[in-house]
Amino acid sequence: MSLSFDLSDDQKALQEAAHAFAKDVMRPVAAHHDETGEYPWDALVQAHAAGLLNTHVENDFGGMGLGAVDGIVIAEELAWGCSGIGTAMEANGLAQQPVILGASAELKEKYLAPMCAPLADGERPKMAAYAVTEPGAGSDVQGLKTTAVKQGDKWILNGSKMWITNAGVADWYFVVALTDPAKKASGGMTAFIVERGWPGVEPGKKEYNMGQRCSDTRGVTFDNVEVPEANVVGKIGDGWKLAMAAFDYTRPSVAGAAIGVARAAFEYARDYSMDRKAFGVPIAQHQAIQFMLAEMAMEIEAGRLLCYKAASMKDNHQRNTMHSSYAKAFCADVVMKTTTNAVQIYGGYGYSKEYPVEKLMRDAKIFQIYEGTSQIQRLIIARELLFRNK
Repeated sequence: MSLSFDLSDDQKALQEAAHAFAKDVMRPVAAHHDETGEYPWDALVQAHAAGLLNTHVENDFGGMGLGAVDGIVIAEELAWGCSGIGTAMEANGLAQQPVILGASAELKEKYLAPMCAPLADGERPKMAAYAVTEPGAGSDVQGLKTTAVKQGDKWILNGSKMWITNAGVADWYFVVALTDPAKKASGGMTAFIVERGWPGVEPGKKEYNMGQRCSDTRGVTFDNVEVPEANVVGKIGDGWKLAMAAFDYTRPSVAGAAIGVARAAFEYARDYSMDRKAFGVPIAQHQAIQFMLAEMAMEIEAGRLLCYKAASMKDNHQRNTMHSSYAKAFCADVVMKTTTNAVQIYGGYGYSKEYPVEKLMRDAKIFQIYEGTSQIQRLIIARELLFRNK
């Protein structure tokens, strides 16, 4: 039996639609949103109309029910257009994924279905945020301090989250809190859907980051927030399991977005090298530049294949935790290296804001940090290799 790496006709159609959106809608406004940090509402309204938001929500709740490979195809093209706008769009998917995996049909109908419904004139899409990271507990799961205490038919939520994408614009948050501090991650954490408008929910100030500046990143404080019992996602004690299970779907997609940024940087560098002359010839004729471009192309292709492998495993109901980390770690490093080398090929022009690769290099760095740092990915891989089979 042969092994095919070709996309299906439906996936090619998704790729073409996402690329057209990235080219026509995202790229023309990317510099503006990078400069101002303004949240890209106009682009999101158009993305919603184009069917590029909330793509993994099941058909029963108004979504397209797309698979993991489909998500990578879309994410790469959107990030090629602008990874800041792309992250604002894709943040919905991260918040939704544990709800898709573990929530009741009633919760999905209440919170996912409205996100997929057609928009009225002037209406903005509904947004969500994945609120797990804390000021003192990013990679350190055991350091999570947000608590939820049962009182009658409600849970009283207290604590703070940090570096939450979409925190200032989200209609609701997926939140993980300690419900049995003695157990910590081993059954002591529970997941909730928390609405931003409830008393005691306070988003913090917008963070002005190095890159992806239009992605709304903030802290969120929960001060005696009353959460109904009905808003528990999955079973009590399953919070951390649901939060981590979502990454098996989203890390390949984030890795695909990294490849989209790397591809953009490669294309800019390739085209520039054929126009820019040094020593009487285009710099593309110098072996030093050729080798840099060749390495960019090789690593982009390898990274994309890692993404497809991890996502294909998930679509085929196979455990893909290690392969998701392969893709996330490798592609995050590829995009950082590729964008840095693109700036190098541009020389002094690359260091100027007048040229596009400077933004791409700044945007690239976060891929080595969010959704699990590159060091955490390597830790996951090592544990899977050394202890999983044993």
